[in-house]
Amino acid sequence: MEQKKQNPIMKLVLEMGPIMVFFLSYKFAPSAEGLGDDERQLAQVLFATAVFIPVTLAALAYSWISVRHLPKMAVMTAIIVVIFGGLTLWLQDATFIKMKPTILYLSFGGTLAFGLMRGQSYLRYLMGELLPLEDEGWMIFTKRFALFFLFLAVVNEGVWRNFDTDTWVTFKTFFLPIGTFAFIFSQAGIFQKYAIPEDTDAE
Repeated sequence: MEQKKQNPIMKLVLEMGPIMVFFLSYKFAPSAEGLGDDERQLAQVLFATAVFIPVTLAALAYSWISVRHLPKMAVMTAIIVVIFGGLTLWLQDATFIKMKPTILYLSFGGTLAFGLMRGQSYLRYLMGELLPLEDEGWMIFTKRFALFFLFLAVVNEGVWRNFDTDTWVTFKTFFLPIGTFAFIFSQAGIFQKYAIPEDTDAE
């Protein structure tokens, strides 16, 4: 049976929605008056994390209900959100939720690197229908994406360790997604050079 395809707009909503919910939950989280900045930010991030976990799982459940398929990256993301978000709530320590992007990007980058060592592009399995490229193009794109994930992990570590929670939440919500989209668009040269013509692909 042919696998159902997710509506592109709904796919974007399911991917970005939980992130925006986290941001809004943090910004509008209830907190007691008279708290210092550190205490206030901890209270806000705990509230936002408590909202973020079920919203992430709900997005995953909706994806399954709508297309009877779960994207591997979405599943990995949800697992890490539950683990590190749960540790944040259990230990009342924002360090774990702040490390979540680092672990996530290292996991993605490591998975891509493992595939490259086996002479395979795992990105092709995820994006092959959207980007019909020659094998060489996929290998180049995958190498660059693996390095980009490593870069994001390092940057996230630098931000949360050197700036306050307010700054990190804004960074996580806007810089990371925008940076990822910008990186993909910057690879237009690869897409053009190694694109498979439609008539060739159809043969």
